[in-house]
Formats: sequence, structure tokens, C-alpha cells
Amino acid sequence: MNKLDELIKELCPNGVKYRLLGKVCKIETGRLNANAAVEDGEYLFFTTAKEPSRINQYRWDTEALLIAGNANIGNVKYYIGKFEAYQRTYVLTDFDSSVSVKFLYYSLSNNLKVYLDSHKNEAAMVYIVLSTLQDFRIPVPPLPVQEEIVRILDNFTELTAELTAELTAELTARKKQYEYYRDAMLSCNKEIPMVKLKDIATDIYRGAGIKRDQVTQDGIPCVRYGEIYTTYNTWFDECVSHTQLEYVPSPKYFEHGDILFAITGESVEDIAKSIAYVGHDKCLAGGDIVVMKHKQNPKYLSYVLSTYDARQQKSKGKIKSKVVHSNVPSIESIEIPLPSLEVQERFANVLDNFESICSDLNIGLPAEIEARKKQYEYYRDRLLSFKEL
Repeated sequence: MNKLDELIKELCPNGVKYRLLGKVCKIETGRLNANAAVEDGEYLFFTTAKEPSRINQYRWDTEALLIAGNANIGNVKYYIGKFEAYQRTYVLTDFDSSVSVKFLYYSLSNNLKVYLDSHKNEAAMVYIVLSTLQDFRIPVPPLPVQEEIVRILDNFTELTAELTAELTAELTARKKQYEYYRDAMLSCNKEIPMVKLKDIATDIYRGAGIKRDQVTQDGIPCVRYGEIYTTYNTWFDECVSHTQLEYVPSPKYFEHGDILFAITGESVEDIAKSIAYVGHDKCLAGGDIVVMKHKQNPKYLSYVLSTYDARQQKSKGKIKSKVVHSNVPSIESIEIPLPSLEVQERFANVLDNFESICSDLNIGLPAEIEARKKQYEYYRDRLLSFKEL
């Protein structure tokens, strides 16, 4: 029997009391707008973003828990020191002597989001109200039990963070290795002719706008330009989104083998990211997407258009601002090496295998990182589950 089991058997063998969160601490919100942040501020400024900003003033100087009231709703942070908070960030202070603040942090991190999912106020923006937090019930075992759980979870958190950092560094190194290998493999070669995309495109055209609220559970498969950046990698065979034909008065389709370019983006470096569609449905292309039809190997084109040289051509002459734009003439002017179809297929197969090692969540290091995360959450859940007295 371990120390925690001994403590539970001795101090709370029949269960523990549950108390309302509002009864064990003071709950209030910040008063500032998010734009109060400054780049190199002296103190932390907690907003609803996952990472805190900076500011040159502070309202609190204490041990506290910070809970996002909207955006990353229910996200919990623990902090000791001087800080400020955004008006939608809940600040928990003045804790009852029966509660370890760190224990409360782990308890809230474990099950608060599930509770909030069924207690959200959905007006113009989803947010949580003060009374909802105050009524959240938490287990309050005896302090020695809380302290032992905190000790275990602190150690587990540290070990998990160290292992995840090592695995992430290894994965980053593998990705850089892959990118180097891909770029070297697909670089200019005197034996391989260089061609511009306009010379191999059989057709090239822009898609038609599909608004966010026009995406439906079923209907015609479609791709919106933002999904090219956030959802798809080098190639894909199935659309994650659908829409209804009546929403698109002038539909523009793409089919098997077509290359899709996102011609609007947030950075010069990523503008005109391209993907290949290798599925067999007839799909709709959203606005700010350029569709290129051709008779080459689609996967090869997608890989070669991802290389450093191609990205340099895509970003050439683009101006960095809030939104970066490209266009059909810019895409048509991109120059790539184009070997025979047989060689294109060989390159594509090799790079498929290499990319899957780096990207597939079911194999390799990404799976190990995900497994460690799930293992940590499982043990945290077990440690923080108590029978109610």
C-alpha cells in the first residue's frame, strides 16, 4: 500500500466532503481590455489566450488561479506574484485554509471544462458567468491527502514535460531532416527540365466563396481556403467540410489530381500554400482558392511546391500586413523541376513514406507524445476522483 492509500484509509475511508467553489475562495474578474497589453511589460497580463501577455501595472500580488471566461473557456492557470487580468478572466484568491491552492488547480484542470460545457451562456459570444463558477462542486479531502496528491502530480507533470520536450525536439529534428531531404531530392538538376506552372496547367481558375455559416454536416464536399493552412498537409483524399449547392450561386469544382492554392493568408512565408486532392468525389472550391488542373503526378507537384525554392517564389514581392494576397499570374509564374511521370511517381512514393513517419499521429514520436498526454490525464483523473461523503 502506498502513502496516498494509507492516508485515505486513515483520514477519509468513507469518502470526502464536496464544497461549492464560491465557498472556498474569492472569485472576481479583471477590469482591463485585452489591448491594454504592452510588448515588453514588467508583469504578466492574463487574458483568455493560452499564453499570458505583458503589462506595466499590476492589481494582484498573491497566489492565484486564473480561469478563461471565454475563448479558451475553462482553461486554468496557477500563478504566484504580481499580475493583471483581462475583464473576461476570472481570478481566484483568498483561499479557505481547508484547501491547497495547487490541489484546487489540479482538480479544476481535471473536470471544470466538462462542467462548463453544459453551463455556458451563448449570446453574441460563448462565456461563463460568475454564478456558474461559484456553484461548481469540488472534492475537499483532508489537507494531508491533498498535499500528497499535489506532490505526485507535480512530479508526474515535471517528468511528462521533460519527456514531451525531448520527444518534441526529436520530432522537430526529424521534420527538419525530412524537409532537407525533400528539398535536396527535388532541387534543380541539369538533367531535369524546369517548367513554369502555366506551361503544364490545362486549366487554372479561382473558386467561389463559401462562408463559415454555410458549412454543413452533409452535402457537397468542399474546401475553404483557411483549411488548406490548418487542416490538410501535402495531399488529401477526403474533405472535412460540406455545403449545400444553393449557397454557392456560381460553383467552382475540383476533382482527382487537382492542386489547390490558398491565395489569402496571414504571413508572407506561408502564402499560396498548396495541396493535392487525390480523392474521387467532385468537390467545391471556396473563395480565395486557385484550382490548377494538369496531367502530371499530383503528389509530386504538391511536394515540389512545398520546397524552400517554391515557397520563395510564392512569397516574392508580397507585402507583410494583416492579410497577404497572391493571384493567378503569380502562381502561373512559379518554376519547378519536372522529370518524367515515372520519376515523379518514384519521388512521390519515397516522400510519402518519409512524411508519414513525421506526421502520422498513429506512428512514431507523435503517437508517443499523445500517449504520454493521455497517460498523465488518466492518472490525474484517478487521483482526483473521490467518493462523496
